[in-house]
Amino acid sequence: MEKFGKSQSVTRVEDLRFLKGEGRYVDDIAPKDALHGVFLRSPVGHARITELDVSDAREADGVHAVLTIEDLEAAGMNTAMFSVTVDNLDGPKGAQPNRPMLAREKLRFVGEPVALVVAETLDQARDAVEMILLDYDDLPAKLDRDAGGEALHADVPDNRAFDWGMGDEAAVAAIFDSAAHVVSLDVDDNRVIVNPLEPRGCYAEWDDGRLHLAVNAQGVWVPKNQLVAAFKLAPEQVRVTNPDVGGGFGMKGMVHPEMFSVAQAARLLGRPVRWMSERTEAMLGDNGARDLISVAEMALDKDHKVLAYRVHSKSNLGAYNSQFGQMIQTRLFSRVLPGVYDLQDTWLRVEGIYTNTAPVDAYRGAGRPEAIYVLERLMDRAARELGVDPWDLRRKNFIKPEAFPYAAATGETYDVGDFPRVLAAVGTVADRAGFEARKSASAAAGKLRGQGLCYYIESILGDPSEGAKVEFNEDGTVSIYVGTQSNGQGHETVYAQFLSDQTGIPADLIKVVQGDSDRIAQGGGTGGSRSVTTQNSATLATVDVMMAAFRPYLAEKLGVEEDAISFDDERFRADGSNETPSVLDVAEMARADGRADLLQHEARMTLPGRSFPNGAHVCEVEVDPDTGQVTVDRYSVVDDFGNLINPMLAEGQVHGGIAQGIGQALMEHVGYDEDGQLLTATFMDYAMPRASDVPMYVFDTEPVPSTTNIMGMKGCGEAGTVGAMAATANAVQDALWERGVRQADMPFTPLRVWEMIQDGSVRSQ
Repeated sequence: MEKFGKSQSVTRVEDLRFLKGEGRYVDDIAPKDALHGVFLRSPVGHARITELDVSDAREADGVHAVLTIEDLEAAGMNTAMFSVTVDNLDGPKGAQPNRPMLAREKLRFVGEPVALVVAETLDQARDAVEMILLDYDDLPAKLDRDAGGEALHADVPDNRAFDWGMGDEAAVAAIFDSAAHVVSLDVDDNRVIVNPLEPRGCYAEWDDGRLHLAVNAQGVWVPKNQLVAAFKLAPEQVRVTNPDVGGGFGMKGMVHPEMFSVAQAARLLGRPVRWMSERTEAMLGDNGARDLISVAEMALDKDHKVLAYRVHSKSNLGAYNSQFGQMIQTRLFSRVLPGVYDLQDTWLRVEGIYTNTAPVDAYRGAGRPEAIYVLERLMDRAARELGVDPWDLRRKNFIKPEAFPYAAATGETYDVGDFPRVLAAVGTVADRAGFEARKSASAAAGKLRGQGLCYYIESILGDPSEGAKVEFNEDGTVSIYVGTQSNGQGHETVYAQFLSDQTGIPADLIKVVQGDSDRIAQGGGTGGSRSVTTQNSATLATVDVMMAAFRPYLAEKLGVEEDAISFDDERFRADGSNETPSVLDVAEMARADGRADLLQHEARMTLPGRSFPNGAHVCEVEVDPDTGQVTVDRYSVVDDFGNLINPMLAEGQVHGGIAQGIGQALMEHVGYDEDGQLLTATFMDYAMPRASDVPMYVFDTEPVPSTTNIMGMKGCGEAGTVGAMAATANAVQDALWERGVRQADMPFTPLRVWEMIQDGSVRSQ
């Protein structure tokens, strides 16, 4: 038996209860006597509030309370939303205009929460919202990604939140000036709406001055800390629980404003209060994602070795800083700026701009898909302009396997990698040799065929520390307490499987406990593909603590020396004894002896460095030139995730990530009109990928075990999206190139592609 996991494809144990309708989602478990909350939201993109009269709503049938920003402040709350800022090029921190939990004085985006109505029934709350008088004077809406325009915030007159940079601008410029070849490309990364299956929601209740909030987030500690600050409470006065979560994708990893008003309403009324977002409400008010435009440039020598790389991005932050909004296209984008290439001279400049749109924050990959998208689109353009094979250009510029550990220009240290091996493998899996024949067959049918390659790398983000606790229960089961939060990844399966692999405890006797700040004192939550790597490392450390406690106890019981006790991942064995007790046997002995200290074991650990999943995606598309319809015909992936705990779950994560990347590339797009009205606020207007839009993927792995954790694992949760956007876009560009199309930006909807073909044909004449 392998010591660090058996790498077996085990089906997800939690799926059965989900399929039977036994999931514990927040809207299912709210107290039966909870009051219902509904938010009045801004109907306009930008305006000055002249009147907010809630008196009629307060008198409406069933209404218990109506809260405005003034009510929150009168209750003594700290009503400013928390956000992280970055440094400007000239030194000071980026802008941090006040973002109130409910609108104050101005309306800054359609969907901004203005007031909370709490009533006995949901219908009564909805009716009362319609009775609120909200008058305002319209202001010009700012929607472009350039500084200037009507100021959203008095303390940011030019709407520029930050002007951030990383690298040596002058040194990079000098290399460009003397380079044999310079290639540039404008790259637009369109805004998308996250759309988890379960919209955001929460309920709150108070008991003797203590707040309990249940929220469907990606962890309990970030919400807890912000509730403590908002209500000016001691940490022990706040409990946050997280039930089952129906998708998060990063958007539920940060705090949105609604939960504070819900919690205050519950405190005011002495009754539980619940709120669940409706779909259009979510599309209006959830944090959006991506939404940046970049000018990317690459300098190469006469032999096509990349010498320098620079990017200037303008990032739409929306109307306010979201919690991590300033970080995404700056520090997180920079983590993988040079990708997998041996490239030491880089310059990244990013301007963050406020606009009258919903705030923008993390979405599956959080900056790394955006960075790889820019880089891999430019690599393809460079190959075209230089007249070389795009696979060969990448291969020439790869970091060589013998160069690891490799200190990247942006401060990251890539621990291991074998990019040529992975690229060779995907060429075989994708049947690259047969592409020309497939292209000819498409042409004979009147279709255009293109093939796109993306070689991605991503940096595992989040807290490198995590803890775990294992508890032996009286009924013979075992609980493992974890600091992450499943929102669809299969944690209940993989954590139980891993603990079973290490201890021999049957997996069906192991219960995973998550999402309760009272039961788990500290945790990093789920995000940045950190969960399996950090959590299983913590589990391994906890097993070591367990064994260190069990061995002397068992030695005494068996009458042998401690160093005579061994464990083979299933049973203890001792020289001079025929006894071979299991871990569960030893726990029962300890219980019988009154040794409660042996029934709980816990440990924390900190990983010494990040791991860097990487891999190659190859997409083939067919384009109908008469309609502009793009069909993804083939999709192949070879990933390096290091050692896998459960290959089936890893492949499932890649499948979902690819679907989201293809969705953005082909159809997903947020549209606002000139006044800031969201035009894509329902699924009638916002296209989402369906099963018919994606092919059966071909998936394989070429593992190069990481050296930054003892299991040699690398995260896999976001990798599919990081690679899919550029692979799909490069395939469409490849198909359209022969029709004269030189600028091809997502989303590749039929109308946009048809227009590209028409414009390309005109230019070619």
